[in-house]
Amino acid sequence: MKTILAPSILSADFGRLAEAVLALEAADCDWIHLDVMDGSFVPPITFGAQAVAALRSLSRKPFDCHLMIEHPETQIEAFKEAGVDRLTIHAEVCPHLHRVLQQIRESGMSAGVAINPGTPAAAVRDVLESADLVLVMTVNPGWGGQKFLHGCLEKVRQVREWAPNHHVEVDGGVGVETARLAVEAGADVVVAGSYTFSGEPAERLAALRRAVCEASAS
Repeated sequence: MKTILAPSILSADFGRLAEAVLALEAADCDWIHLDVMDGSFVPPITFGAQAVAALRSLSRKPFDCHLMIEHPETQIEAFKEAGVDRLTIHAEVCPHLHRVLQQIRESGMSAGVAINPGTPAAAVRDVLESADLVLVMTVNPGWGGQKFLHGCLEKVRQVREWAPNHHVEVDGGVGVETARLAVEAGADVVVAGSYTFSGEPAERLAALRRAVCEASAS
């Protein structure tokens, strides 16, 4: 299974997001990851569907959108219209998780479900049939630049065992070494924000590609 690189623009210069997306479009990556935060479920506020729509014309790569917001069911259509390909919501904010995942699929997007480091993997086991992707957060969501929480790797292994045909994504503290560990544990999608934009994105992603290819081959 090919490992998918999904760099996040969370750590890019927000005054130059268009340039960041163009840089990723030219680099060796597969998806572009968009972190949407509402200032309620997580403290920061980032951007919404209008900003995503403005960036959509700059790239042909799939947009992988991670909603760290309360009441995500109210935003499904807006992000579909903005051009999002995959929409991920958090298990922690959806009392009717199965229904909301179905609504995402019915809109024409792939559906993802995310869990925080303090949430057990079992929280998503009963909705796997309604999801295409499981995102295991490897930091507490909200800010880029945090350290990878190694204890989350066991959840990656659990989800991969339960869902051999799903995408299993990790997000938070991902660099060359932690990406290797995540892939070895069963992840096939790695999100890297601070790592990607702490240098020249194309060079950073090339190094990350080498690392995940080595991990996949081992």
